[in-house]
Amino acid sequence: MLILAIESSCDDTAAALLETDHGLRSSVISSQNEIHARYGGIVPELASRRHIEMIRPVIDEALTQAGVRLADIDLIAATQGPGLVGSLLVGFTFAKALALVLGRPCVGVDHMAGHLLSCLLEPDKPDFPYTALIVSGGNTSLFSVENPLTYTRLGRTRDDAAGEAFDKVAKLLDLGYPGGPVISRLAVEGDPAAIAFPRAWLGTDSLDFSFSGLKTSVVHYVDSQRRTGHTLALTDICASFQEAVVEVLVKKTLAASARTGHTRIVLGGGVAANARLRLVMQQCCEDRGLKLFMPSPIFCTDNAAMIAVAGYHQFLQGNHRVDPDTDAYSRSPLN
Repeated sequence: MLILAIESSCDDTAAALLETDHGLRSSVISSQNEIHARYGGIVPELASRRHIEMIRPVIDEALTQAGVRLADIDLIAATQGPGLVGSLLVGFTFAKALALVLGRPCVGVDHMAGHLLSCLLEPDKPDFPYTALIVSGGNTSLFSVENPLTYTRLGRTRDDAAGEAFDKVAKLLDLGYPGGPVISRLAVEGDPAAIAFPRAWLGTDSLDFSFSGLKTSVVHYVDSQRRTGHTLALTDICASFQEAVVEVLVKKTLAASARTGHTRIVLGGGVAANARLRLVMQQCCEDRGLKLFMPSPIFCTDNAAMIAVAGYHQFLQGNHRVDPDTDAYSRSPLN
């Protein structure tokens, strides 16, 4: 089966071709970072307009790279939600229209499900069940993944997502957008123990997250340094902030794994590309005899390949088939 997948939940326009017997044939992503960088964050209206401009060229490029035609496609999968409604509607509406014209089935995919299954794109695939940490600019959640279609949320952020905290701290420090990659680069040269930023544990048994207090602590520290005329030690600030985020993410994921009894842990979402998080999680899993599965960095950020994987499994079970009147949604029922 040849699957065309489309992803447009936020600010990346993506398309991919997945052949179930031969793997990923192509994956194309058009980023909008240059558009939104001047504003220090995503402007929804600009994101929607750019999706409209790029949706057809991105799909055409994916078809060209895969060496196939639209007529060869057996199934269309598209992100139905969650995300920015204007952005979602561009990709989801295009997918429904294409399915109608071609006479092919179309499935709507939850973006979170895509991240939960993104590790299945790698040669070393986890068996089910497993415990998954999905961490990005819009989500920070823990799930028990029983099979490709059954997920139970174990914990979620009560305020800022981890990726959102990275972006806000980067904006505070005038480091640009997106904040995660630049903070990660600077942190390599800094001392992660230089500044004692707080960790929000939210109680002994809680698997929820909170990063707003950490963000506020960074704001107060930077303000105090500037008021007293001190030069900001950017590398130490970045390293200490990053370490506070990583420590909480890792320890709560391990606690979730202990609660579920799973021996397999999966990372997903844009922040899962963070080198420090990947290293610490790997070391801690090895110390406890757990197996860690991580998608390649290109499959951590928003992409259509993961939508193809999730869409295929939904199609096999007859789930989430859409018709021309099916609408997109801004909030995930999974979260």
